[in-house]
Amino acid sequence: MQITWKPIDRRSARADLPASAFAFPNERKEPLTDASHVRAAIARFGEVQGVSDRERAQADANIRAAAAYYGVALHGHGRHDLVV
Repeated sequence: MQITWKPIDRRSARADLPASAFAFPNERKEPLTDASHVRAAIARFGEVQGVSDRERAQADANIRAAAAYYGVALHGHGRHDLVV
């Protein structure tokens, strides 16, 4: 799955964030702007509604990229077992 997440250099209001700052960029759900937001996105990953399996797979890839960038250790290898 293609990773669309890109780190941002500044703290911005949610409305001002680019789509690439979100786990689910099309829906602008689950911002990945720092380690605490990555942990929150992981905790709520299974609760996000109204997304396709493809969008969920993309969000998994985005969360994993952001976790690596911010130093958040993950356990599990697939999107069905995504945990901190």
